[in-house]
Amino acid sequence: MKNLKAAWSVIWRVAVCGLLLLWIFHSIFLNEGKLAAQTAGRNWQGMSRADQWHWAWTNGPRDLWHTLCMTRLWALVASTAVVGLALFIGVIRWRVVLEAQGLHLSLARATRISLVAQFFNSFLLGSTGGDLIKAYAAAQETHHKKTEAVTTVFVDRMVGLWAMLLFAALMMPPNYHLLRASGELAAPALLILAMLGALSVVLGLAFWGGVSKRFPRARHQLRRLPKGPVLERALDSCRQFGSQPHFLFKTVAVSLFLNLLWVVQVSILGQGLSLSIPTVALLVIVPIIFCVAALPITPNGLGVRENLFVLMLAVIAVPRTAALSLSLIASAEGLFWSLVGGLVYMGLRESEPLAQITHGQPVAAVENEPE
Repeated sequence: MKNLKAAWSVIWRVAVCGLLLLWIFHSIFLNEGKLAAQTAGRNWQGMSRADQWHWAWTNGPRDLWHTLCMTRLWALVASTAVVGLALFIGVIRWRVVLEAQGLHLSLARATRISLVAQFFNSFLLGSTGGDLIKAYAAAQETHHKKTEAVTTVFVDRMVGLWAMLLFAALMMPPNYHLLRASGELAAPALLILAMLGALSVVLGLAFWGGVSKRFPRARHQLRRLPKGPVLERALDSCRQFGSQPHFLFKTVAVSLFLNLLWVVQVSILGQGLSLSIPTVALLVIVPIIFCVAALPITPNGLGVRENLFVLMLAVIAVPRTAALSLSLIASAEGLFWSLVGGLVYMGLRESEPLAQITHGQPVAAVENEPE
């Protein structure tokens, strides 16, 4: 019976991984099928769903393989390695955030959790959906600081997003002529500036406060909300970040380097596809695309990211088909590391917190634990 249960556990995980990865590939192939149908003069919107799927799975795998074959092998290997390095740098940043709360997680364990989160990022909304899994896993790593552990995941993501928005804003002046001449770039650039301003206010209030000074009853009202004590404890843990002068400097510095890696990835792929893309333009285009794709609109930002790549790279005379190919390959490289995360997930023991969470078993609620 024990062996049967263990076998069922493996089969169940393999089935889940297979279905989720099938969904990812289907989403990618739909883009390829739509392009092929439009090239053939067919009305994609007027097709039945069965016809759309037929075009997707007839043309998608073949066209994707053809594009991959056209890409220089060194570029594929190098850019995939850059993605892996970027994910590893993200693990290092999260550990810096954990250390600021007095939480110590080994590099191996943090990497393992992050890879599983990367796997779930591939099908949850936006490009940050796996953070929910990561947050629950972090809560299971401590008995007395569950709220603080969960908070680190979201602070890590918010600081990373803020740094990416800042990076994009800093790269706008060197690309002013492009932004002014093109609505395809100007509109998203304005959105980025608005997001930067809003997130700056949110992080400022979270780290350094000020609301309770102007509104003395704010804390009292917070405690009356559902899970109010938990929210108050999370807010107090955010204040701890603000009280450490070097914390924001270190995390933002790591994040800016991380943003450079994403630009390097796209630049390498552009060279692998024999595209002439000015590096200065990529310094503003790539972070804008990644910031907008992070919004919870579609699973893993699929469709949103591809459309942005096509629209924005067209401004610098990159053919639309080539831009789509570049985006699909970049997505495939992220998918490769999601596969690695899937293998890690499949290797989890039933007793491990991540296995319990993803199997839908009860997970201890985050409570206002005593120190």
